[in-house]
Amino acid sequence: MSAATAPASRRRGLPGWLRTALSVLLLAVGLAVWVALPWPGVLLLALLLAAWLRGTRSGRLALAATRIGLGSLPQRWGASSVIVVGIAGVVGVLVAMLAMGRGFEATLASTGDDRTAIVLRGGSQAETNSVITREQVPLLATLPGVARDAQGRPLLSAELSQVVNLVSKSEGLDVNAQFRGVGPLAWAVHDKVRIVQGRRFRPGLNEIVVGLGAQNQFRDLEVGDTLQLGKQRWTVVGAFASGDAHESELWTDAETLAAAASHSIYQSITVRTSGPDGYARFKAAVEADPRLKLDVATTREYYRRQAGGLSTLIDILGKVIGTIMAVGAVFGALNTMYAAVATRAREIATMRAIGFRGVPVVVAIMLETMLLALAGGALGGLLAWLVFNNYSVSTLGSNFSQVVFQFRVTPELLWNGLKWALGIGLVGGLFPALRAAQLPVTTALRET
Repeated sequence: MSAATAPASRRRGLPGWLRTALSVLLLAVGLAVWVALPWPGVLLLALLLAAWLRGTRSGRLALAATRIGLGSLPQRWGASSVIVVGIAGVVGVLVAMLAMGRGFEATLASTGDDRTAIVLRGGSQAETNSVITREQVPLLATLPGVARDAQGRPLLSAELSQVVNLVSKSEGLDVNAQFRGVGPLAWAVHDKVRIVQGRRFRPGLNEIVVGLGAQNQFRDLEVGDTLQLGKQRWTVVGAFASGDAHESELWTDAETLAAAASHSIYQSITVRTSGPDGYARFKAAVEADPRLKLDVATTREYYRRQAGGLSTLIDILGKVIGTIMAVGAVFGALNTMYAAVATRAREIATMRAIGFRGVPVVVAIMLETMLLALAGGALGGLLAWLVFNNYSVSTLGSNFSQVVFQFRVTPELLWNGLKWALGIGLVGGLFPALRAAQLPVTTALRET
């Protein structure tokens, strides 16, 4: 056997299952690269394809064959709609799932800022497992870096957080909500919070103000309502907006809540720092004081950490569900395009007989499938945006209480949805296109 013929023999000797496995592996790698490709790479590929279609004889033949195929779509619209609807469902679900994760992450990431510090017990990951004694509060108030108001009072809020049961409006089920007791200067420390209905609570009374998110999601939180929280009855006297995770909470005076819950400690201290280096000076002073075994972080950093685990889980879950649905859509596209190739066998054979070679035929069928996939992706993205963008829901956060947030259907998610759609179209059209190009002309002309 000659050296020239040996490789060909070895290729012919590969088992069919192995060739199939290698093809699937290469296709999977190609799809992974495609999904990860940034938009400049996609634009470059599109420009190269357009240049090939316009600048080469094979490309022009592929365009002509594509026009012929698109012209016959009305006769095959029922079958072609399977591709469009199937891919629209995949993209819609994928974008909605990822929009949920983005919304949750954005809500917590927008909470706090870099000039406000949250103080917790050393080693605590959240307020629920933090303990700060009352003796430590005046020590913190004297440290450098703490901002002061016009009267010279240190801008810090000693806070107590409790988990209480409320009833959801949508399902009527018991859910956990965060009931926060705040200090008298909390309104200056949390400067994003503003009363939009009613008034502020009065210290010493069982009065609460509620976030708009909590008010929209849970029952009995309208201004004037009374509700049982623990052993006490509380009156809702106002509602506030903040545009962040605090809108999921109920607020009252910290001393009133401490008395009702029989607590003599706080769980966190929120401190507004002064100047560009105020946070750094305050953090250094806390770490240097042996009486304060406390951890300090910016409120932005703290809430971003709270979002990390759940948003990552939602992102992974969305992609897994999207992948499973995409496999189903691929099989639907394969069946539809195989059927389309079979019904157009004579048409394709005629084109090949008059000079349309294998490459233009393959590209034409691929372009047709990709255009249907693009239509499905656009439809799925549009539906996801119309139905889910800014849709309010709540989920359990790291403090074992509900966090109210909105789905965020971003342009980036819509773009990723379109890439998934085109990837499905690529796989769904590739094998039928290869079959059409390899089908003997004489055999195809005999098919009906």
